[in-house]
Amino acid sequence: MQLTHLDKNGNPNMVDVSHKDITLREAVARGKITMSAEAFKAVIENKVKKGPVLQTAIIAAIMGVKRTSELIPMCHPLYLTSVKCNIQENSNENTFIVEVSAKTSGQTGVEMEALMGVNIGLLTIYDMVKAIDKSMVLSEIYLVEKSGGKSGYVSAY
Repeated sequence: MQLTHLDKNGNPNMVDVSHKDITLREAVARGKITMSAEAFKAVIENKVKKGPVLQTAIIAAIMGVKRTSELIPMCHPLYLTSVKCNIQENSNENTFIVEVSAKTSGQTGVEMEALMGVNIGLLTIYDMVKAIDKSMVLSEIYLVEKSGGKSGYVSAY
């Protein structure tokens, strides 16, 4: 098997996607952060000293999607047509689920962008709440689904 990010001499290179068709490509990723009951309550009640945690995390997630190619060396810069972030709360487990969807019409997918958005959103929550709870856990970060391109629709389920 030939690795796509290495040339015939073993040197890194960005994959040439110029021969690929331009198609609508979408990806959805998800991740979870678990925290203490005290920290969870502070977030829900907007009593975190650094400001509105969930709103800030949504903005950070969108920014993370937009900056993916600057942080992951072999990712192509993309023209994004849509980025959305939703955060769900689960008071039974003191968790927040961050879900990010990204869309583009292009020659390469947006999976890495969606995953980056989730990670940056979760890390923003962590950063803003760490003064209350230093034992928070980020987990279950995964690609939920993607569509477009040669492989079509792919789901984690």
